[in-house]
Amino acid sequence: MAAAAAAAAAAAVGGSQPPQPEEPEQAPALDKAATAAHLKAALSRPDNRAGAEELQALLERVLNAERPLAGAAGGGEAAAGGGPGAAEEDALEWCKCLLAGGGGYEEFCAAVRAYDPAALCGLVWTANFVAYRCRTCGISPCMSLCAECFHQGDHTGHDFNMFRSQAGGACDCGDSNVMRESGFCRRHQIKSSSNIPCVPKDLLMMSEFVLPRFIFCLIQYLREGYNEPAADIPSEKDLNKVLQLLEPQISFLEDLTKMGGAMRSVLTQVLTNQQNYKDLTSGLGENACAKKSHEKYLIALKSSGLTYPEDKLVYGMQEPAAGTSTLVVQGFAGAPGALGQAESSDEEDQDGSQGLGKRKRVKLSSGTKDQSIMDVLKHKSFLEELLFWTIKYEFPQKMVTFLLNMLPDQEYKVAFTKTFVQHYAFIMKTLKKSHESDTMSNRIVHISVQLFSNEELARQVTEECQLLDIMVTVLLYMMESCLIKSELQDEENSLHVVVNCGEALLKNNTYWPLVSDFINILSHQSVAKRFLEDHGLLVTWMNFVSFFQGMNLNKRELNEHVEFESQTYYAAFAAELEACAQPMWGLLSHCKVRETQEYTRNVVRYCLEALQDWFDAINFVDEPAPNQVTFHLPLHRYYAMFLSKAVKCQELDLDSLLPDQEMLMKLMVHPLQIQASLAEIHSNMWVRNGLQIKGQAMTYVQSHFCNSMIDPDIYLLQVCASRLDPDYFISSVFERFKVVDLLTMASQHHNTVLDVEHERSMLEGALTFLVILLSLRLHLGMSDDEILRAEMVAQLCMNDRTHSSLLDLIPENPNPKSGIIPGSYSFESVLSAVADFKAPVFEPGGSMQQGMYTPKAEVWDQEFDPVMVILRTVYRRDVQSAMDRYTAFLKQSGKFPGNPWPPYKKRTSLHPSYKGLMRLLHCKTLHIVLFTLLYKILMDHQNLSEHVLCMVLYLIELGLENSAEDDSEEEVSMGGPERCHDSWFPGSNLVSNMRHFINYVRVRVPETAPELKRDSLAGTSSDGLGALQSSRRPRVLQRENSGTAQVFSLVAERRKKFQEIINRNSSEANQAVRPKTPSKWSAPGSTPQLTTAILEIKESILSLLIKLHHKLSGKQNSYYPPWLDDIEVLIQPEIPKYSHGDGITAVERILLKAAVQSRMNQRIIEEICRKVTPPVPPRKVTAAEKKTLDKEERRQKARERQQKLLAEFASRQKSFMETAMDVDSPENDIPMEITTAEPQVSEAVYDCVICGQSGPSSEDRPTGLVVLLQASSVLGQCRDNAEPKKLPITEEEQIYPWDTCAAVHDVRLSLLQRYFKDSSCLLAVSIGWEGGVYVQTCGHTLHIDCHKSYMESLRNDQVLQGFSVDKGEFTCPLCRQFANSVLPCYPGSNVENNLWQRPSSKSTQDLIKEVEELQGRPGAFPSETNLSKEMESVMKDIKNTTQKKYRDYSKTPGSPDNDFLFMYSVARTNLELELIHRGGSLCSGGASTAGKRSCLNQLFHILALHMRLYTIDSEYNPWKKLTQLVEDMNSQLGNEEQQPEVPILYHDVTSLLLIQILMMPQPLRKEHFTCIVKVLFTLLYTQALAALSVKGSEEDRSAWKHAGTLRKNTCDAEKSYEVLLSFVISELSKGKLYCEEGTQECSMVSPMAWSPESMEKYVQAFCLPFLRISSLLQHHLFGEDLPSCQEEEEFSVLASCLGLLPTFYQTDHPFTSASCLDWPVAAFDIITQWCSEIRSFTERHAEQGKALLIQESRWKLPQLLQLPENYNTIFQYYHRKTCSVCTKVPKDPAVCLVCGTFVCLKGLCCKQQSYCECVLHSQNCGAGTGIFLLINASVIIIIRGHRFCLWGSVYLDAHGEEDRDLRRGKPLYICEERYRVLEQQWVSHTFDHINKRWGPHYNGL
Repeated sequence: MAAAAAAAAAAAVGGSQPPQPEEPEQAPALDKAATAAHLKAALSRPDNRAGAEELQALLERVLNAERPLAGAAGGGEAAAGGGPGAAEEDALEWCKCLLAGGGGYEEFCAAVRAYDPAALCGLVWTANFVAYRCRTCGISPCMSLCAECFHQGDHTGHDFNMFRSQAGGACDCGDSNVMRESGFCRRHQIKSSSNIPCVPKDLLMMSEFVLPRFIFCLIQYLREGYNEPAADIPSEKDLNKVLQLLEPQISFLEDLTKMGGAMRSVLTQVLTNQQNYKDLTSGLGENACAKKSHEKYLIALKSSGLTYPEDKLVYGMQEPAAGTSTLVVQGFAGAPGALGQAESSDEEDQDGSQGLGKRKRVKLSSGTKDQSIMDVLKHKSFLEELLFWTIKYEFPQKMVTFLLNMLPDQEYKVAFTKTFVQHYAFIMKTLKKSHESDTMSNRIVHISVQLFSNEELARQVTEECQLLDIMVTVLLYMMESCLIKSELQDEENSLHVVVNCGEALLKNNTYWPLVSDFINILSHQSVAKRFLEDHGLLVTWMNFVSFFQGMNLNKRELNEHVEFESQTYYAAFAAELEACAQPMWGLLSHCKVRETQEYTRNVVRYCLEALQDWFDAINFVDEPAPNQVTFHLPLHRYYAMFLSKAVKCQELDLDSLLPDQEMLMKLMVHPLQIQASLAEIHSNMWVRNGLQIKGQAMTYVQSHFCNSMIDPDIYLLQVCASRLDPDYFISSVFERFKVVDLLTMASQHHNTVLDVEHERSMLEGALTFLVILLSLRLHLGMSDDEILRAEMVAQLCMNDRTHSSLLDLIPENPNPKSGIIPGSYSFESVLSAVADFKAPVFEPGGSMQQGMYTPKAEVWDQEFDPVMVILRTVYRRDVQSAMDRYTAFLKQSGKFPGNPWPPYKKRTSLHPSYKGLMRLLHCKTLHIVLFTLLYKILMDHQNLSEHVLCMVLYLIELGLENSAEDDSEEEVSMGGPERCHDSWFPGSNLVSNMRHFINYVRVRVPETAPELKRDSLAGTSSDGLGALQSSRRPRVLQRENSGTAQVFSLVAERRKKFQEIINRNSSEANQAVRPKTPSKWSAPGSTPQLTTAILEIKESILSLLIKLHHKLSGKQNSYYPPWLDDIEVLIQPEIPKYSHGDGITAVERILLKAAVQSRMNQRIIEEICRKVTPPVPPRKVTAAEKKTLDKEERRQKARERQQKLLAEFASRQKSFMETAMDVDSPENDIPMEITTAEPQVSEAVYDCVICGQSGPSSEDRPTGLVVLLQASSVLGQCRDNAEPKKLPITEEEQIYPWDTCAAVHDVRLSLLQRYFKDSSCLLAVSIGWEGGVYVQTCGHTLHIDCHKSYMESLRNDQVLQGFSVDKGEFTCPLCRQFANSVLPCYPGSNVENNLWQRPSSKSTQDLIKEVEELQGRPGAFPSETNLSKEMESVMKDIKNTTQKKYRDYSKTPGSPDNDFLFMYSVARTNLELELIHRGGSLCSGGASTAGKRSCLNQLFHILALHMRLYTIDSEYNPWKKLTQLVEDMNSQLGNEEQQPEVPILYHDVTSLLLIQILMMPQPLRKEHFTCIVKVLFTLLYTQALAALSVKGSEEDRSAWKHAGTLRKNTCDAEKSYEVLLSFVISELSKGKLYCEEGTQECSMVSPMAWSPESMEKYVQAFCLPFLRISSLLQHHLFGEDLPSCQEEEEFSVLASCLGLLPTFYQTDHPFTSASCLDWPVAAFDIITQWCSEIRSFTERHAEQGKALLIQESRWKLPQLLQLPENYNTIFQYYHRKTCSVCTKVPKDPAVCLVCGTFVCLKGLCCKQQSYCECVLHSQNCGAGTGIFLLINASVIIIIRGHRFCLWGSVYLDAHGEEDRDLRRGKPLYICEERYRVLEQQWVSHTFDHINKRWGPHYNGL
């Protein structure tokens, strides 16, 4: 930044200060130090005035803010260009020198640090930092620790988690206000203040002089740099520029804070000293620069709408729309014009707005307190002005960090908190205007959470700085800027204003920092108490809450679909939860005991006042406006929750808190409206409002919202129901749900307010609501643990759940201090009581499952509660899912076979205050409804469902359970049914009403109704009864029709009740009749004519129930009263608390309960059963119904046909799969036909899975196997020890890949190439350890031409993503396995094979000749047929599968030797991999799964065909060297300038085997194969002896040599290993091979003593790999089964299987490997020949000669790296580790699980030629397959070629769950099973088949 360079220079030359010639212009460093030392000495004298003045003068000059920064900011870029940065640095250098007083700055820092009393950690971090939170140790919920302190403390067994900081934070270690001391780490446990020596005065003396000037200089820069943003153009760019220039200064301050406590206390003094500030900044005095700076400061204050107390000016709030009332400030003039244009949008003269809003004006508790809170700021210290600028510049990160770094200083903490509170209103204004409100919010919370989490501090500020007043006022002001007129109820005359959810303020959650601070301080008891005691505050707060009452109103669209679906509901729900509900829970948590009764009374009182105001404001009378609903009633919910708390915890009398009846009736209207609307929404009546309305209905009941929304609403309705007249309440419910018209006895009715298709679901909704209302006990007497248990059971019954989803789904009390913290003890104990843990299951190939909790059997048996499930389901399907699971349980446990109904569950008892709720069950209205519905169901009226019946029976049963005690005497007094004429039921007790017979009912029916046809009475009775007037007629009239019950009009009853209540309540008579009846009830405009009919019913509830029983069971007289057999049933009824069963059992239960409760009922039930029940009339089948029946039959038949076809298809497919996956590829059936009559059995037959035809593969229409070709480096990852490598987790551990199989083979090849002829080297080894091509098949075959057309169709079908058709990829048409090529099948018959396999009688010599001859024939490529073309193209595919670098090893590029080597290596790769899949040995034998679908046979044909195109010169053919003695050895060696051939003993025998076999014409004869193996075994054996001789020591060798010579002339000398070994040693010792022993070779000599057994073991181990590969080859070529054996006999079994062991071999003496030898020529001669080749080489290079002899052949199976037990060890090491390529800490670090390389995922920094690092690494390390662990997500990602997929995680938490992205931050542990599955998929190359979700990565990973 441009510091005072120019200024200093100007000053020196003579600027605003007089020149000071005694100092040179640019004082060199030495002078600085000297000056500093001199000044320090001067200041240390007792009389230091002179020194002080001198220092002041120096500082004036060095720290001068008059410099061209202002020009730069204003746009004069040139001014800033002169390089003023140097002077800036110079100023900083001066400061450092002066502080150090002439010494070195570093030493000074160290000295100050020594005096640091580090009791607090206080480390400040910014966003994305990884920190920890421990709930066990935290006092405040916001407590957090840095990783270091966390790991140094002891948190074992605690409830902690790791999290990524969103807003930044600071470490609380050592602060006992925020956390318990037991959790402090080792560094901060010691209260160290005592043992730290006192700071010497002179150490920090200079700092006290220099720092005030330095900070003042910084403030001047900030003042200079700030320019008011022009009209609308944001000026972030300018601000950022200023901040960048100031970076070094602020960093310097930050470094000072890190020096520890001593320096911090000096800084605190400087920042809070008011005198200093006054002297320096007053702007008085002659210094022009200071004056200018002060003016700038005043302008900034004014433009922020703030006043300096001297000149008052008004800051009015923005007026969003006319007609909105806001807080109006009286007594202030309009804003002075001096403000200019800067804030005009926000400034409006508010005097005129008084008349606009007719709402009561809000008066705050003191006259102009709000004004002072909002508008006046006076800065008295540097700290205050620094904070002011920090806010102005929108909280730059550096400044925030500096201010927070100071917090460990207690004095500073208090001063800073007060300053912060003083600026609170200003922060809100800046936040509202900010363009970057998100970032700014985070930074604000970063600061405030550090201040307000501390209870002591919060209390102090509340008392001294009116913190609560400020917060509430600021929130109120903030919301006032976005109010609109409410349209609820009375649109024209409503005076209520609500927040507009579409405003940015709500949409972007801009208010959250302020609300979260408020919630934070309310969590402190002392602060919350002050709030609850302060009536003025409560009034203001209720006023604030009422802004949200009725927001986001929904109006039902009746005509067309809404054009634009608004998404404002997110904002509305979030606002209610955060701004209203969470503070409410905070307050509730302090109202737990009797002593706090007063608080509850206060809240309830002001809440009711606010509600009354609200009802007045929206002009509410008694009917809600139709077709509109708001889900937001925070005032209702405040009221409800405080009522609940009062009764539950504070023992308050409920009635003392309730208002009068009229208010209760009003209170219930809107919550009831919401319940009805929920039913409407689920009935699709709101479908034209779009999906968002469903979203609202779901959010309302969703787990995070339900206990702040639906629960309080239902509770409030329960309270109203318990206190209001039950008839009134019930009728209101049915009216709200619009099903009144349905409740008629008539079979037809006309519903004026509801379409027919919605009637059924609305009726179900109404009944379900009543059931919930009457059964739910959440706030009516359940304890917290019972609630938790009920919630948990409900969630588990819907579905098995993981632990984390349960935590998420159980509605926790949103206030963290409430006690039900998820993860707390009660949660875990309840969980273990109700659920069983199902550990994650692994099916390799299946999806990875998580650990799940599933309900215990006894929970299903006793606790499953459908009511709770219905209340808590977001999706309706979950209710069904719960019922299905319940049914399955009952079937499984044999409790109930049929289709059960939701079980009836006995409820916990009600709290005495709510007993009145049960009166609902005993009111005539409900009984009439139940009677009507039972009757309608029995008569099969339309629109009734089993669900309705279920609910009706449930309600009857509830009524019997809760029968009113006081009605028992009614039984006696009633003489019988005749007494009551006028009404349906005599009393209100359900028990007695059940038996009451109803004879006639008068109904209103449409004229078309069937009732009229058969009813002669119809015309006679008074038909003038309108639905509404019926109840208004005098009673006398109704008595006339003595036997007829009246038309019962629910609506009318309700009106009557309402009138009575109103009349009782209001003295004004004129209000008695309220004329405003909504028109919809009385307008019969479109309705058909209604007439009155009288129906004969003659039923009672009991008789209806018995008939229902008959109907449900489908039998006449099915009900037989159980007590007739066993009277005990009545005396001691064993009615279980919980009962399973269906409708029939429910009816039986009810009848039994009715009989138990009254003798009369018992008698009547018996009577009804005695009368033979007339049969239910058979229903006539109408034509329409007949039609539907026919349709049904036809459908049924069609379905059966379809099933049949499907079954047929399935069986065909099955049989095909069986043949295709037969033990081997189809040629390998080894039938016994050779002996039968017809040897010419047909060729192998293939089925094409596309066209379905079967047939042989022919030259012109070849068939092919579906295969997947992939490059693989798995073989190269084998190591020679069985212990897997560990993933490095410290800097010391590193993995070096020199011991892998690939590395060893590479070294060997390059060594050979150094000394021998290239073409010969390429025949001596195999490649393909890295990037070898692996071929696998699913076993299905298809015609190659069919395949081509299939590919065409795929190419045109662009929908199929996941694989690239252009690269030849497809999925097998039958089994959908991934594939990318087709391997042509060679036409040939099966018999051929069998003929070749006859045991041969030829001698070995003859066979050797034949082999040589056959190899000599040139292989002509078959003529141009389709088959040969396909063979060529598939060979190309195979080559292109791997990268060029894995194919070209020759020194001369493009040499044919490369291709030759590559081809036989493909065979080698596939054989070796199969061996690995079989576990590395052939002990298991058989055709294991790997062999089941092998395609090696076809692959061999193709390779052989191509290899025969290359001929090996007959001189060089190794076969000759193996089987003949070459006469003239010297002719080859004589040629010195040419490199020699590779000696035969250095050849890899397995490679020789493949070369020999692939050079023979196919198909091969078995005898030739055996011959080749025998010959090669002699070479292999000799190699083993040579290697052994090198391994032994000098003494061993001479002993062996001696022992062998003795037996040389015995008969089986050629088969005695001792003789042969001694001969090899003597031959090789002629050269210099053994000479260089001695010095460096000692290390290689193994100290073990060789015994004959150990030598034999070594030789066998050396030869085994060759035998295994040969046996596999024989198995594939000739279809022979592999024998199984024990591990120790593997050698002998394989040897005999290969025909190496002579058949006459006796087993009496111990087996030796030498007995398998069968020398083609004299053993000693040929050994001599082989050894001489080596001899000539070792004469020059003994070292290398020896190394080449010892071939490491014992590779263990490939393994992935071993991972540590705990994920945290990986995370802590890698997430901060820098990348070795770009040396940055990657954003997404990843580590390769194959080799441990650390890479940047998606990092552009490490991109090479458009390949990102992970993709690049997957090619280099795995030839296109990469397995990476993403450090920040704990997930494994697989890269396969051009695709990738997320595999899942191998780390699970204690509950068996993944934690993707580490969101929960719980400790994770390795899951060995999963890791094994991953490793197995890697080794078996099955990633492509098992993982389904692949996507292209475009090289961007």
